[in-house]
Amino acid sequence: MDHLKKGSKKILNAWAFYDWANSVYTLTIASSIFPIFYSALFISSASEIKTVWAFGYEFKSTALITFVTAFTFLVVSVMSPVLSGIADYVGNKKNFLKFFCYVGSAGCIGLYWFDISPSGIHLSLLFYFMGLIGYWGSLVFYNSYLPDIAFPEQQDSVSAKGFSMGYIGSVILLIINLIMVMTQSEGVAKMQMMRYSFITVGIWWALFSQYTFYYLPKGASTGHKVTKAVIFNGVKELKQVWEQLKENLRLKRYLYAFFVFSMAVQTIMLVAVYFGEEEIAWGSDGEKTTGLIVSILVIQLVAIVGAILTSRASAKFGNIKALIAVNFIWMSLCFYAYFMVTPMQFYIAAGIVGLVMGGIQSLARSTYSKFLPETDDTTSYFSFYDVAEKIGIVIGMVIFAFIDQLTGSMRNGILFLFIFFLSGIILLFRVPKSSN
Repeated sequence: MDHLKKGSKKILNAWAFYDWANSVYTLTIASSIFPIFYSALFISSASEIKTVWAFGYEFKSTALITFVTAFTFLVVSVMSPVLSGIADYVGNKKNFLKFFCYVGSAGCIGLYWFDISPSGIHLSLLFYFMGLIGYWGSLVFYNSYLPDIAFPEQQDSVSAKGFSMGYIGSVILLIINLIMVMTQSEGVAKMQMMRYSFITVGIWWALFSQYTFYYLPKGASTGHKVTKAVIFNGVKELKQVWEQLKENLRLKRYLYAFFVFSMAVQTIMLVAVYFGEEEIAWGSDGEKTTGLIVSILVIQLVAIVGAILTSRASAKFGNIKALIAVNFIWMSLCFYAYFMVTPMQFYIAAGIVGLVMGGIQSLARSTYSKFLPETDDTTSYFSFYDVAEKIGIVIGMVIFAFIDQLTGSMRNGILFLFIFFLSGIILLFRVPKSSN
């Protein structure tokens, strides 16, 4: 369906629909069911202290999963410029999008066999790695489509629509998964339903992506074959992008700010449920499971409103001013989270997170797209964007994991992220109104 014109409703809807397909990963695997399942594995193993042996070391359970997550983002940050260079040269970015989609889908299904025993932990972490790298690896190609299929005046609304569709679709599947889990009375049966929910995520992701794959253009095929020199084209392109950024002060300074506040946002989103499971005083295991999932549902539902409101605020006050306001709310949340103990306090935090989570993601992506210079090489620019984001996440997650491992408390890590948001706000104030 390569004949669809740029800006057409059908192609914009098809692009946004990939959020519907892949957002079930972030909600069920990254944010809700899997963190609860992962924690329950240590309870069922009768271990008083939540530690696990892996790679020859004893890790605090939450620190291990955080380190593995950081390593995955490091792999993505190294791999994405190489792959984007190949995609640009050969003209087949849709094939790469498909590849990562299917790798991620297979990883989710593989989590059904997740096991923390010494003989099973490494294969289990490999499946976790596949799901994570599939999701984030696909985003570099997915995001790079935005300026290709939408005009500048459409990009804020289309980006927000994508996130909104993702929240709606993921909430639908999470409700189904929640019913599967909560209708079981025994702990073993609940755990089994959680394992089944991982399979539903993998199937949903691969199945609904087909609509996007059908309508999105595959790219301008050049008929070129991949050679050894082509493999490093992406790295060369990143250097070229960096050289061009030196002439675009607005885009360069925005990327500095984005690098700093994004590492904090993504870290919080990736560890939020682990934090709620470990640091909040729940009355019982049943209340904990229900409370954490309900909190995630609240975040997703409120995020729909948040993405729309942020899009409207950016239209009225400008993207940078809207981002400054949203970052200020995130900064305040870090301080609040350090002191929260009760489930009600956690629910309040969840509602506020939902309001600003969708807004900052959607607006950060569309702001970068609008600040880009006139170019046909959008993949390289978005590869640079994604590499900056991933390296930032690696730094944020590693710092958080070390603080968690050394102090034994995730609260200290959350409070430390306050510094990143404050720095992000300062850097956003330095972004000029024009690119000159």
